[in-house]
Amino acid sequence: MGNVESSCYENHLSRFLPEEKTDIDGVFDTLSGLDGSGEVKIGKAPGKAVTLAMLKAHVQEALPEQMTFRLYNGMKSVDLAGKSPGSSEQIVKKQFVVFMSALLKGNVEEKSSIIMRMISSIEGSVKGKQIQEFTEDLITSVVHVLRSRNLLKGWNLEMTQDPASGVKALASQLLSELKLEDGKKLAGPPLMDAMCDQSTIENWVFQVPQISTFLNVIIRQGLLVLHSLPDQANDLVKLVPKCKGIKGRGFVSLLDIPSIIYINSHLPSELQHKWRLLFCSRVHGESFSQLCGQIINQGPCILVLKDLDGYIFGGFASDSWEVKPQFQGDNRCFLFSVSPSLMVYTYTGYNDHYMYLNHGQQTIPNGLGMGGQHDYFGLWIDSNYGKGHSRAKPTCTTYNSPQLSANENFTLDAMEVWAVGDLPEGAVHPLLWQLNTFRNVKHMK
Repeated sequence: MGNVESSCYENHLSRFLPEEKTDIDGVFDTLSGLDGSGEVKIGKAPGKAVTLAMLKAHVQEALPEQMTFRLYNGMKSVDLAGKSPGSSEQIVKKQFVVFMSALLKGNVEEKSSIIMRMISSIEGSVKGKQIQEFTEDLITSVVHVLRSRNLLKGWNLEMTQDPASGVKALASQLLSELKLEDGKKLAGPPLMDAMCDQSTIENWVFQVPQISTFLNVIIRQGLLVLHSLPDQANDLVKLVPKCKGIKGRGFVSLLDIPSIIYINSHLPSELQHKWRLLFCSRVHGESFSQLCGQIINQGPCILVLKDLDGYIFGGFASDSWEVKPQFQGDNRCFLFSVSPSLMVYTYTGYNDHYMYLNHGQQTIPNGLGMGGQHDYFGLWIDSNYGKGHSRAKPTCTTYNSPQLSANENFTLDAMEVWAVGDLPEGAVHPLLWQLNTFRNVKHMK
């Protein structure tokens, strides 16, 4: 039995590089050297172990207490041969290493086994309500630890919307992929009482990569394990984009941190590292000419709108906006909803009406549109700034999106536009574009 245990442990240990093993050893030594109040123990016993109090003392304010307790239960659940999982209140080093190996390097089965016990410390199936609570705790903890470790990259909770509603919206979106063995999706009241076994959780973790990504960030940044090694930085780089262009503007975004994380995850990989504010109606004014001047030739952009009914929605434009009578863009474009629900709608292949921007013409529509067709856009902002429509019954032909606004014809309350990725070569400064436009209009007269 001892050989089996040793072999299993060595297999888990072999997944880590030498410098990673050193880091994990150091963290466990630090953890087991605390007395539960944050003070280092004097005269440590030869057999090192970690208690819940020690784990809390190490994490301190970096994670919510409930997530620290879930991590502790996950470590306790690791089954060492000849030792019943959870039979001791102390975590030994082998359990700690296997826990790290399973969640940071393991397959779906290994991850799901521990996630099950993070959801509930009681053996057996878990209720849908418990999965929902775990998912909301997971997202809350990601926002919490990023803020605590100063990793929000220029974003802060004062210049974004309250994350509480975003946590629930993102959790609901992630839970929409939860399916029973017969393929039936769980949502709403049926989810709360449904009993889900490990195979259901395995399929969910496989279908929703954010679960693994969020756990990685929480473990690395919350416990400070492998957090500083270059190879471990990719998840964090892609998770939250660097925020540029807001300094000194008294700007408050229409988005919250969870929705920024979700929308960013759907962008092309090479564009996920940076967002730069181009236009905000409350900063630049409510003018279609001003909007065009700020976004023309600035590279791929994200548009975010809020109507007077409080619905928040928008779209990703994969190419630089140009004023011309033809549709533009490609199949990387998408539309999205933030409130009342969080969802991304990608192209259907039905047509190539991805993006449209025209201004100053008399015979064709003037405005900005995405998806659908003239007069029936999935998202439309009229050149008479402040008016728009989302005519998608039953859905937009280009993106399969439903009506995004509260009413088919809406009045705009606020709008912001973010350039994503690096500034493209040949980008025209907004002031220069406006000057050239003025000269062209004057010349035409």
